[in-house]
Amino acid sequence: MAGTSSRSPLRVWWTQRPPAAGAAVMATGILSVGLHLTGYETLSRIALVIGCAAWLGLAGDFAVRLLRERAHWVAEAETPGALTAVAATTVLGTRFSALGWQTLAEALLALSALLWPVLLVPVVRHWTRRMPGRVFLGCVATQGLAVLGATLAAAESAAWLAHAALVLFWLGLVLYGIALFRFDLRQVLEGPGDHWIAGGALAISALAGAKLIAADSARLYLWNDDDHGVLRAVTVALLVLDLAWYAVLLVAEFLRPRPRYDVRRWATVFPMGMTAAATLAVSAAVDISWLKTPGEVLLWIAVAAWLAVAAGAVAEARAALRSTAPR
Repeated sequence: MAGTSSRSPLRVWWTQRPPAAGAAVMATGILSVGLHLTGYETLSRIALVIGCAAWLGLAGDFAVRLLRERAHWVAEAETPGALTAVAATTVLGTRFSALGWQTLAEALLALSALLWPVLLVPVVRHWTRRMPGRVFLGCVATQGLAVLGATLAAAESAAWLAHAALVLFWLGLVLYGIALFRFDLRQVLEGPGDHWIAGGALAISALAGAKLIAADSARLYLWNDDDHGVLRAVTVALLVLDLAWYAVLLVAEFLRPRPRYDVRRWATVFPMGMTAAATLAVSAAVDISWLKTPGEVLLWIAVAAWLAVAAGAVAEARAALRSTAPR
C-alpha cells in the first residue's frame, strides 16, 4: 500500500475519520425527516442529498478498510461508534420510504439488518462501567431498525415486518436500560458531545413507538385494544423522558460550556433533531395536536445546531488539510 507521502491531503484527512463520524449522517438524515414532516420539502431534500453524499463516502471507506486493513477494521468494529453505520442507514432508509422509494428503503433495511448483529455483538461484549454517551448506540441502532421496519410495514402492508419491528422496539428498550446502568453520569457536565445520545436513544425509541402505532390499520389489524393502549402509553412516556433529558442536557451546556469543536458534536445534533422528529411523529400518531408547535421549535433549534457544528467541521477540515499538505 502506498505511503502517506503519496496520498492526497484530502485522502489522508478522510481516512482519519473515526467510526463515530457516522453521527453526521444520522444528524443530517433526521433533519431531512423532520423538515419533511413540517412541509419544508426543498430543504428536506437538500439535507437528504448531503446525508447521502456523506453516507457514500463513509461506506466506501468502510469497505476499503474491510478489504485492505482488516485488523484496523476489526478494532474499530468493536467500538460503539461503529453502530452509527446501522443507525445512519436506517435513518436514510426511513426518508427514502417517505419519498415512495420503497425498493431502495427495503435494500437499506436489509443492509442494516445484516450489519446490526455483526457490529452489535462485539460492541456489547466490550461494554464496561462508566462509559461515555456512545454506550447508548446499541439502543439507537436497534430502534433505527424498528423505525424503518415499521415504516415499511405501513407502506407495504406487511404485518410480519411490523411484528418484527415490535420485537426490536422492546429489545431496544432493554439495551437502553443496560446502557444507562453503564453510563458515566459525569459525562453530562464533562462530555464532548456524545453524552446527548442518552436522550437521543429515548427519542428514537419514541419515534419507533409512533411508527408502530401509525402502521396499524383496518387492513392489517396489528394490535388489539390492549396492545394499542400499551404502545401509546409507552410511547408517550418515552417522549416525556426524552424531553426531560433534553432539558437536563441543555442546562448542563449552559452551566459547563464546551464550545470547542469535536466530531462527537454531531452526536449532539442527532438527538436534537431526533427529539424534534419524535415529537412531531408522536403528535400525529396519538393525536396530540398541540405537540406540533414545540416539535417545530425543536426542529429549528436542531437546524441551528447543525449549521454551527458544520461550520466547526469545515474549519477543522481546512486546518487538517493544511497540516497534511506536502511542503
